[in-house]
Amino acid sequence: MRKKKVKKVVKISKFEKLLYTLAIVLGLFSPISIVFSKATLSQINFEVEQKKQAIATQEKNNDGLAMTIDELASLTKIQSVAQEEGLSYNNANIKVVQDR
Repeated sequence: MRKKKVKKVVKISKFEKLLYTLAIVLGLFSPISIVFSKATLSQINFEVEQKKQAIATQEKNNDGLAMTIDELASLTKIQSVAQEEGLSYNNANIKVVQDR
């Protein structure tokens, strides 16, 4: 005579079902969120590099403009413009203003 195997039915509680469901959802959602966050980070890094290049270009432009200002404010340039306009350079009429 054979013994009949008695199968035990294991009942899963609602809390366990909830835990299993959450584990499955997190298992599926984690890789997707990681890929999304890395893609977002790459996009932000790309934008940062673009801004750095724009800043470097603007700084070069500013340096060039500063050199142009220095050239135009030089004494020889001022004297040449004054002579073109018919003005004369008289050193006695120049007054020095000093900052305290």
